[in-house]
Amino acid sequence: MATRARPWWKDLPGGTASARGRRTALAAIAIVAALGASLLSHLPAWRLLEARSFDHLSMIAPPPLPGDAPLIVAIDEPSLAELARQWPWPRDIHARLLTALRHAGARAVALDIVFAEPSEPAADAALAAAVGPETVLAADERILDTPQALQLLRTDPLPLLLEAGAVAGLSTIPLDHDGAARRLPERPDTLARVLLARHGVDAPATPPGALLQFYGPARSIPTLSYYQALDPPAFLPPGIFAGRVVIVGFSLQAAPTVDEGGPDAFMTPATVRSGALLAGVEIHATVAANLMAGHWVRAAAPWARLAAICAAAGLAAVLLWRGGRVRLIPLGLGLAALPLAVWLTLRLGRLWLPPLAPMAAFAATTAAQTLRDFAAERRLRAGLTRAFSHYLAPPLVERLARDPGALRLGGDSREITVLFCDIRGFTTLAEHLQAEPERLTAILHRLMEPLSQAVLAENGTIDKYIGDCLMAFWNAPLDVPDHAARALAAGRRMIGAVAALNSEFADEGIAPLAIGIGINTGSCIVGNMGSGARFDYSAIGDAVNLAARLEGMTKDLGVPLLAGEATASALGPAGGLRPLGEARVRGRATPTRIFTLE
Repeated sequence: MATRARPWWKDLPGGTASARGRRTALAAIAIVAALGASLLSHLPAWRLLEARSFDHLSMIAPPPLPGDAPLIVAIDEPSLAELARQWPWPRDIHARLLTALRHAGARAVALDIVFAEPSEPAADAALAAAVGPETVLAADERILDTPQALQLLRTDPLPLLLEAGAVAGLSTIPLDHDGAARRLPERPDTLARVLLARHGVDAPATPPGALLQFYGPARSIPTLSYYQALDPPAFLPPGIFAGRVVIVGFSLQAAPTVDEGGPDAFMTPATVRSGALLAGVEIHATVAANLMAGHWVRAAAPWARLAAICAAAGLAAVLLWRGGRVRLIPLGLGLAALPLAVWLTLRLGRLWLPPLAPMAAFAATTAAQTLRDFAAERRLRAGLTRAFSHYLAPPLVERLARDPGALRLGGDSREITVLFCDIRGFTTLAEHLQAEPERLTAILHRLMEPLSQAVLAENGTIDKYIGDCLMAFWNAPLDVPDHAARALAAGRRMIGAVAALNSEFADEGIAPLAIGIGINTGSCIVGNMGSGARFDYSAIGDAVNLAARLEGMTKDLGVPLLAGEATASALGPAGGLRPLGEARVRGRATPTRIFTLE
């Protein structure tokens, strides 16, 4: 059973490594890229980039707001104008609001306002009379960083209000290092959790580091103006508050931008789309809605992040495994698939797996292996150029360097034209100059140089030098369609070159030299001939043997060039050959028609 030969150019100095060696190196690159991306993902700056990627991906097709989400009663510009009071308003106004909401059917109400200091006694008493077990009042915690120590300062509502039945809920919003609110508060006494408890909803336990799923830009959660809630029958549809939870807080109708800032307004994932900050009251409502509908997002465990990074590097290695030209479309699709997979995991599985580190591992693996393949290809081209520059014409060497696969060597059968050229009288000259080997070598070089240039000028391939004999062929390793005509033209150039040299030799006292040329066309086996330790790119076949025999017959027939019948047929009647009849060639049973120059 025939086996396919290993492409010969992989054995060139500077050629590409074996398939096994390349794959081993690719696997090592993928491992290093995965480790590097994993270490990179622990840097604080990288974590900020990952947080911003969450902002963008989480706001693509966010889930719909649950139907029982809290309603927001906003202390906004229209309310400030309608009440015509300077902030802070008297607390009896808030008492009126609580009473109106209770009569409208609200199940629980949270006021995102810290009533920590006493105000007018009558107003405080009115508020105390209005609160009840369904009322949640804001508490606040701040960390005071001093040179001496870190102090935790907690501010609770007035005891008068708590004694009246209201409960405190922590309204402090946790912020990430970039100042954005994207984390679910973990404390059990937060405003949203306490409010849901008063509503009769048991908020589920959430893992550390859980992320908030926002529903859209500012005012995506239904928001009513404070002045409207003071008199629902006059301004609002009937039953709008029935059975609902309500959060009251400061919320400007025109959401402030990041540059402008604003009271109780924060940057959130929604800010990446709108550029607007979200009011604290809307963040509390988002927390409550997340807990009610289970929309919060789990952060992936460290082992899952590492697994994703390794999988991305492995995907790049798989796409690059077979080698060859870089397949930009599969690699581009693979890189684009990573954020898509992360988004689907986020949307369907409520799991956040940061995509940047896996994408970095994928890109690093791809870039490193691509550069390595590029360097190997450069070495291959250099090796090809060195290997063939002495045997092929420069245009053919350039074509071969651009496309090494065009060789398809290792024993291909193809039609070629073979030329043998032997120097007549060189043996006698060598005998006369045996005491001057340097001079003999110089003369041989002066002869072989123009003979070789004649071959290369006609896009031929020099096979070998056998003493004072030269073998060349055409139409391998690359296609030369007019190979018979090219070989004959090279023969003519050789005859002219030797005639010119003989004029120089006559001046130097050297007897004239002659050459004999045999040319034949036929199907031959072309490829690497030899052993694993040493081989030559050569041709074998009956057409080669006949060309060699024709070269030997030129001396007996007294002509400088003989060509076989196949070469004459390839050239046609106007090819510049004339028949000499039939001749018996040593080693062939039947006579052979031979031709020479006209």
